[in-house]
Order: sequence, then C-alpha cells, then structure tokens
Amino acid sequence: MKTPGQYKLFNDPVHGFIHIPKGILVDLIDHPYVQRLRRIRQLGLGYLVYPTAEHSRFSHALGAMELCQRVLQNIRHKGTDISDEEVESTLIAILLHDVGHGPLSHTLEHSLIDHFDHEMMSTKIMAALNDHFDGRLTTAIAIFENTYPRTFLHQLISSQLDMDRLDYLRRDSFFTGVSEGAIGVPRIIETLRVHNEQLVLEKKGIYSVENFILSRRFMYLQVYLHKTVLAADAHIRGILRRVKELYELGKPPSVPSPGLSYFLSHATAAKKGISDEMMAQYTSMDDHDLYACLKTWQHSDDALLRVLSQRFLTRKLLRTTFLDHPASDTMMDALESPTRSILKEWGIQPNQVDVAPTSYVLHRDMSTTEAYHARGQDIMVLQENGEIEEFSKASDAQHIAALSQPMRRPYVVHPKEIQIDDFLS
Repeated sequence: MKTPGQYKLFNDPVHGFIHIPKGILVDLIDHPYVQRLRRIRQLGLGYLVYPTAEHSRFSHALGAMELCQRVLQNIRHKGTDISDEEVESTLIAILLHDVGHGPLSHTLEHSLIDHFDHEMMSTKIMAALNDHFDGRLTTAIAIFENTYPRTFLHQLISSQLDMDRLDYLRRDSFFTGVSEGAIGVPRIIETLRVHNEQLVLEKKGIYSVENFILSRRFMYLQVYLHKTVLAADAHIRGILRRVKELYELGKPPSVPSPGLSYFLSHATAAKKGISDEMMAQYTSMDDHDLYACLKTWQHSDDALLRVLSQRFLTRKLLRTTFLDHPASDTMMDALESPTRSILKEWGIQPNQVDVAPTSYVLHRDMSTTEAYHARGQDIMVLQENGEIEEFSKASDAQHIAALSQPMRRPYVVHPKEIQIDDFLS
C-alpha cells in the first residue's frame, strides 16, 4: 500500500492515478525543462483535425513513466532482480525521453537545426540535469543510451514494444476519439518478462500485441499522417522557410521570440554536437513562441509571409492528395500555372516577392509507415519450451509479417482550389 505522504499524485484520464515517489523524480518533474513540456502539444498540428487533441508532451511523459513503473513491478514479481536504483534510473530515463522536443513536437524537428533530431537534444538536456543533480542521472543516461549492461531496461524505453509506444497509442486514441488505438495495455504489461536479460513476451500475450501492431498502423494512417496534418506541416515549414530567406535578404521580420529569432537568423547545425547556447535557446521555446510569431507575421510587410500566416491562423490550409504513383516532373510543371493564378487571387503578385512563390504551396513528397520493424529490434516471444522466437514467426496471423514491410504513399501538397485529378495522366 502506498503511503500518501511519500508520493505525489497525478490524476490521469488514461491510466488513472499516477503515483510518483517523492525525491529526485518529483524534483525533475518540477524542473523548468520538464515543465516546458506542458506547453508542447503531443500531436503537434493534429488538433487542426481532431479538436480535442490538445494533450501535452508532459502528460505523455507521466503516462509512459507510470506504465514503466507497472511493468517493472510485474517483472520483479516474476523473479527478476532489479535494484531500487535501477528502477529509479529507468523511471528517470522514460520521464525525460521526450524532453528534447521543440515547438509542435515533430513538425519543426528539421526546420530549426540541421542534422538534428529531438533525441540528441534529450541527451544534451539529461547531461545538463545530471550536472545539476550531482551525477544522480548517470545510470539513467546509460539506460537511455543503451550502454547499461541490462538491455531490458533500455528496451522498456526504446524498442518495438516500449512504454513510450504503449502510452502514446492509448493516449492519442483517447484524445482524438480514434478507437483503433485503444490497445489492451494492462494485458501486454502482464505478459512481459525478462529472459537472458532481454525483454520478451509470454505466448499468451501474442493476440494483444497483434492488436497493438495493427493499431499502430491504423493510428499512423488516421492520425499521425492524416492528409490535413501533412498539409499543415508543409504550410508551417513554408512560413519558417520564408522568414529565414527574409533574414538572408537583410529584411528580417519582427520575431517576438528570442529562441525562434536565434534559430531563424542563424544557420545552426548539430552535426558536431549541440552547444550550450543552442540548448539554452531551444529550451526557452514552446508552442506559444510560434503562435506569437504567427500572430505578428500576419501583419508583415512581406506579402508572402503575411498571406501564409493569415491563412494558417484561419485554418485555410493547403491540401494533400495521395497518389498511386509519385508525381512526375511533367505533372508538377503543369501545376505551376494554375498555382500562380491562385496565389494572385490570394493577393500574392509575382513581382512582390523575390522567389518563385509556388514552391511554398506546391510540392511532392512520400509518407512512410512501418507498423512493426522486424529487423534488429524484434519482439521476441517466449515459448512454453523455454525457447524464444521472433514475433512475426510466432504469430498465427499472416498479416503481421506483411506489416513489417514499409507502406509508402506518394502525395502532392497544393492549394485547395486545384483538383489534382485534372492533372493525372
């Protein structure tokens, strides 16, 4: 039984009450680096499609930590010896696994810093926190980076069946109302155990994990890579690209965010690592920085920046059309003229801007999803005879092997006024 004074309690609509042991975990939760996650939406621009998808990276971090706490307790009950320090360090690692996300989560991950992903920033922030807490995060960092000898602890944080995925699928399903993500989390947790220091699934959990893999595919198609989300992502990246160009032209717009101003006015790259200055500027930002800028840029003297910002804020977004085959050069060339005409209708004249404005509202791309990656990060199933087998081979469902193949969907982002069917040969 948990003693009330020894725990901080959070009431979570997805997992129920979350009990956090008082001490370094609570101190980390209260730290500004973690509190910043309250102001970053978990699904980035997903709220433009699903109005209730307003949940934060903070709630996801707590949820993933709670699931990790439950599975560690379950594994201990099944006879695996895990020290209190290892439990605490694993919980620290999962709490901080997304602390490196920037505004709008994944949307701007490659727009602000070249050669960058959020895990690089998470590692940098964890190192800074380790200094602040006198080395108490050393084991947590080793677990996060998979240099700790007990591999199963890292697998709880990053693998094909980690607590990160279990939480975000269940949480995103709850807040979007997309029922396909409502996976059986308790059943999966109860059927996990450790075998030869590796995380494995007991055979009785196969059907629940089959549902988990299918749910992941459906959530990518219906939520994470929804056509309107792809269009909104392209729209906002076009806006930031224009701001960067205006800086290069010596015509910088007003940027009411010191952090965004730093990254938009500097050619920053993480190829050689992340500097302390980059981390300081990055951790000063959240979603509100970007929206404050958009509200300013909708009054910009630059016609292109002004119109794109106005249209984003009023949800007059671009459109994504999925294609059977990648868009050809001929097709893209044919779309240029009608796109220019539409831009004129929006109030953007070619002589008002110094670049080809069509490139901001017209481009082709490819979305890729892979529900199960059965190459090097396999889910292993413990058979009744004590042997382990890769999940797609242990499962009776033929489609699981098929789900390990990447699903690629070519698409074109374009103004809504254009009917792409008219340009398909």
